[in-house]
Amino acid sequence: MSVIRLTAKDGSPVEFNDKIIGAGGMKDVYFCTDKSCVVCFFRAKQDANARDRLENIVGRYRQSIFGQTGGDYWKDLYCWPERIVEWEGKLGIVVPTYAGHFFFRHGSVCNDSLLIKGKEKEGKWFASPFLKYGQLSPNERGEWFSYLRICIKIARGVRRMHAAGLAHSDLSYKNVLVDPITANASIIDIDGLVVPGKFAPDVVGTPDFIAPEVMQTLKLNARDPNRKLPSRQTDQHALAVLIYMYLLNRHPLRGRKIHDCDDINRDEELAMGQNALFIEHDSDTSNRYDTAWVKRNEPPSRIPNLLPWQDLDVLPYKALGPYLAELVKKAFEEGLHNPGLRPSADDWETALVKTSDLIQQCANPTCPQKWFPFNNSTRPVCPFCRTPFRGILPILNLYYKQGNSFRPDNHRVMVYNGVRLYAWHVNRRVFPNERLTPEQKQPVGYFQFYNGQWFLVNKTLQTMKDITDNGKPIVPDGAVQLTDGRQILLSEEDGGRLIQVQMVQC
Repeated sequence: MSVIRLTAKDGSPVEFNDKIIGAGGMKDVYFCTDKSCVVCFFRAKQDANARDRLENIVGRYRQSIFGQTGGDYWKDLYCWPERIVEWEGKLGIVVPTYAGHFFFRHGSVCNDSLLIKGKEKEGKWFASPFLKYGQLSPNERGEWFSYLRICIKIARGVRRMHAAGLAHSDLSYKNVLVDPITANASIIDIDGLVVPGKFAPDVVGTPDFIAPEVMQTLKLNARDPNRKLPSRQTDQHALAVLIYMYLLNRHPLRGRKIHDCDDINRDEELAMGQNALFIEHDSDTSNRYDTAWVKRNEPPSRIPNLLPWQDLDVLPYKALGPYLAELVKKAFEEGLHNPGLRPSADDWETALVKTSDLIQQCANPTCPQKWFPFNNSTRPVCPFCRTPFRGILPILNLYYKQGNSFRPDNHRVMVYNGVRLYAWHVNRRVFPNERLTPEQKQPVGYFQFYNGQWFLVNKTLQTMKDITDNGKPIVPDGAVQLTDGRQILLSEEDGGRLIQVQMVQC
């Protein structure tokens, strides 16, 4: 093995070892000598348009995202190409190496029988119940709340690309690395970004994530005006599939319906394209399956890993809570064959963040998921292990100030011991994303269960008041008891919030 020394197109030196460490569908990958980055060379000759695309990706597109306020946030979420190189007539890109937590530390069960220890954590390992629970070490699986946080980051990353006028074009669990232990995600293979009217897609996508309109027109000539190609709208479909699969461990379109008994390829084309049908469609149940169907079609050894994930009665999409359930219906019923109606990445990010405020700890200490979202039930039950919640459940209904009145905000916060309030709970004009300041990331209050009573402890807010007690100030380090109907003002600014407490005895 020898060291190759090159000068990148921007004039910077690049050194890498000439041993291939990985090969994808289009590129060969080499380690830089300090292993801080890799060099990826395209095997096929790249035309002028491909070169122009790469120059824009490492140049102005990169600058438009990383050079703005909050740009450092994206360094952990994108594996973005940084430089262009050429070697032996081949065009290449220099890309940062993945963070250490994106490599398996424990691997698979039975002493890593699958030999994945040290390999990248492709999202596919965490989107299938058989792979996750039947193959992976328990130390690699994480908890349900981790996947919710991972989905927030993926949605946020897609939202930012779309805001810059870009589309990924091949968003899938192959091109997103995830780590459920640290709740991190990284979007990779960014060198194929699509810009409508300027840079066309190199690929049509990955099976399971190709949008129905692309699948339906796949056999048309590339120049046919009726041919549908990857775009931001197809990204929106792929994002919805990713979120559904990470949170529910099943594919939203792969049900029991057979479209062509004689041709398996044609059956696949129809199931994912022209005849695509949501397995949980509210009115058309022809693609829906039940546990009896699952048991007939799967080997007995796999069943314990597939349930409850493939029990649509026990774990329906509505178990995700009201905000996500609304978008799931919109994505896979209203927008499945009507791309203009699909939820945007921003819609998903907002719903996922609001759902994170609905999280409750499962009362069952052996529950593998540990957490579940409150779904507006007066008798909440963990949908994963069927353990009911017992005790006093404080629910905070948020209202926001507009003019001289407070309006319902369609936003709730569930209380559990130690849960914190932040700036984005105090004022609806603050949103937890890459633009948060260090000060806004600090908690302003927290909840504590003491002597059978729930309390909100104020840490830093100067304007907190107990409206129920004639506007009595709740000073920093002071506390107020949570009682049914109590109203607590967090901020009097426009957009500031008021809490109305609802106590539910379960």
